[in-house]
Amino acid sequence: MMNKKFLALSTTAVAAALLLAGCSTGTTGSTAASSSASTGTSMPGMDHGSSGMMSSSAPAAAAEHNAADTMFAQGMIPHHEQAVQMSEMMLQKKDIPAAVTDLATRIKAAQAPEIETMTGWLKSWNESATMGAGHSMDGMMGDDDLKQLEAAQGTEAAKLFLTQMIAHHEGAVMMAKAETSQGKNADAIKLSKDIVTAQEAEIKEMKDLLATP
Repeated sequence: MMNKKFLALSTTAVAAALLLAGCSTGTTGSTAASSSASTGTSMPGMDHGSSGMMSSSAPAAAAEHNAADTMFAQGMIPHHEQAVQMSEMMLQKKDIPAAVTDLATRIKAAQAPEIETMTGWLKSWNESATMGAGHSMDGMMGDDDLKQLEAAQGTEAAKLFLTQMIAHHEGAVMMAKAETSQGKNADAIKLSKDIVTAQEAEIKEMKDLLATP
């Protein structure tokens, strides 16, 4: 009888010990997994692909662009810089009609900040700030055109500025429409649409000013 009782007790004790050991192991495993999740470390055998995607998705989305976006920014920066230069020339002259001076002021105020924005994009995209050889920008004035504008005065300067800026804006609109249809970066596409809207309105304004006696 004693042997049977002892054997029964021993079996029960072993079973209890195994149960406790199993609980302890499970607790330790879940605690480690919990700790791993909170600290960002991965446990052997755990699938950590999703956590890797989370850490890289934000910068990847911010830098999402294609060749059309790069060309748009690289080309539009010097295009805008020339428009600002031409506007500054007009603002330094005397006897310029108020409507033309106002237009030059607005062009400078709108395009200078856009230059900074596009320069920032190229930097964040790890792209060069200058366009490679073999690419041309529609509507750009040559050195002789700028010298002619700089030398002109009064009404002659105003008419020359309007004529040159119409051609300049038409070139920018063409470049912007190409970005709208071919670009990938959402911010660049939005800016291209804004440029088309603003500069087409200014082209009409300038044509009306030229038509006014």
